[in-house]
Amino acid sequence: MGASQDVGHPWFGTHRVRPAASADTIRDLLRAEIRDTGWPYQPVLPAAPIALPRASYAELFRVGAALLDLVRRTALETAPDTAGRLAAYRMPASEHRLFVADRFTEERYADCVTRPDVVIGPDGPRFLEFNVSGALGGPVETHCRLEVWRKLHADDTGRLPFASPDPFAVRARMFRDLCADTAAAPRIAIVGTARDQGVESTRYFDLEAEHFNNHGLTARFFEPEDLHEAWDCPPRLRFPLGLRNFTLPDWDGLGVDTTPVQAALDNGCLLVGTQTSTFLSSKVTLGLLSEGRPWMSAAERALVDRYVPWTRVLSDRRTTRAGRDVDLLRFAVDHRELLVLKAGLGMSGREVLLGRDTDQAEWTTAVTAAAEVGTSVVQDFVAPGACTLAMIADGESEPHDATIAPVLGPLLFGGRPAGLFARFFADGTAGVVSVMGARSADDCVVAV
Repeated sequence: MGASQDVGHPWFGTHRVRPAASADTIRDLLRAEIRDTGWPYQPVLPAAPIALPRASYAELFRVGAALLDLVRRTALETAPDTAGRLAAYRMPASEHRLFVADRFTEERYADCVTRPDVVIGPDGPRFLEFNVSGALGGPVETHCRLEVWRKLHADDTGRLPFASPDPFAVRARMFRDLCADTAAAPRIAIVGTARDQGVESTRYFDLEAEHFNNHGLTARFFEPEDLHEAWDCPPRLRFPLGLRNFTLPDWDGLGVDTTPVQAALDNGCLLVGTQTSTFLSSKVTLGLLSEGRPWMSAAERALVDRYVPWTRVLSDRRTTRAGRDVDLLRFAVDHRELLVLKAGLGMSGREVLLGRDTDQAEWTTAVTAAAEVGTSVVQDFVAPGACTLAMIADGESEPHDATIAPVLGPLLFGGRPAGLFARFFADGTAGVVSVMGARSADDCVVAV
């Protein structure tokens, strides 16, 4: 590791972790670690972790946790109960299920697993959205990348020149806390399906279950068809807690029946994050927060203004921008080059339209239609700052330095930092970055 002459954004600092092995060794280790998880083949791979100064690294988690609290409060105050929130958010009928009967439990454990998406704008970090779901991408991928970097960079005593929490270790701690909080036995059900990963192997889920089993918890992966075994058994063998590692849109698309999940919930198996997490994830929530809530303090208002791009729930109405009153629909139509249009619900970069990459006629049509529905937002486009990373392309015998503009994903489990995931285009371009949706590259981020 050493200093470089980077020309990227100063927030990233100047220190980099240098490749610690040959290109072939790094390539083989990275692909072996992520094998059989459904992760797409990537012709260009990182040769080292992305390194941040400790202050920059800490800032993402400190601010992320504070904003998550505001996001949660904003979502819950839209209505006094679930039925009211479903109506307020105009949630599709597909989201009207899998709620826990006890409303306090449902609301309390909605935000257990979170990953905001952050880019480094001209003035520093900007939180573009909050992904709140047990099925969000990043934990397995970050764990697998970290395993490789730790093997390659540890000295003879096991010490590393960088620091990063392991997602599996932090999630295990989250579940131990949940066990204490609910007086439950330390038996954890990981609920998902290999069909979601596009492979026959269950390794994606087994990796975490194995970690839990080796660190004081009893864990098992359940396909939905087997989930009755988590509760329809002697009390000592039941799984009272679990990770809801799936989304309703994904399962609906695959034709997976969610009835066994509802039966597990009804029979005392608490799966986190709960269905209320959908309200927290909705871009509508960030729009409400950006516009300001009556209960916010001046310090909270300043925090949002500093770290969240201007975001508004799109409809034909008046709002404020830069301290002045504007017609929102007219402004959105006339200033496409400044804005991004996002549907309230969406994953993997779907339902996102960059104004600067869209012709005026298409933009006007999309914005007008979205305003009529009222479940989308417009958000300021943030030009992402760049950093330098050593990369390895297929066929290369030596790593090459590349300038990348990463989207950073700080993982927060039970409110604790759980590692930092990064996605980016290997050729340095910017846009809607998604590994599954746009075949971008990925890496984990460490503190130096």
